[in-house]
Amino acid sequence: MERIYLGEFEELVLLIVAMMKGEAYGVAVMERLESEADRAVNISAVHAALRRLESKGYVRSDWSEATAERGGRRKRLFSITQEGSMALEQVRDVRVNLWRQIPGFN
Repeated sequence: MERIYLGEFEELVLLIVAMMKGEAYGVAVMERLESEADRAVNISAVHAALRRLESKGYVRSDWSEATAERGGRRKRLFSITQEGSMALEQVRDVRVNLWRQIPGFN
């Protein structure tokens, strides 16, 4: 099996994208990270993480239709790929295995 390398922030972003089921875009991901992970997040960091995840093949993006509320602009919507789901599963399995080896945390 190919080794998966995800930083902690990338993992959180990928989890949020998976949660949002194809409706994830930069600002929405940032807001969910702030509410779910209780941490201040810079939108530039979110965009950079989304680009890295896309280059790794863990997410894909498509453009939404233009809307009046956005001044006729479109959103770049992200969704998780099968490879992204497998990466999350591998990361989860490694973490669970390590947690199980800590005495008192079983």
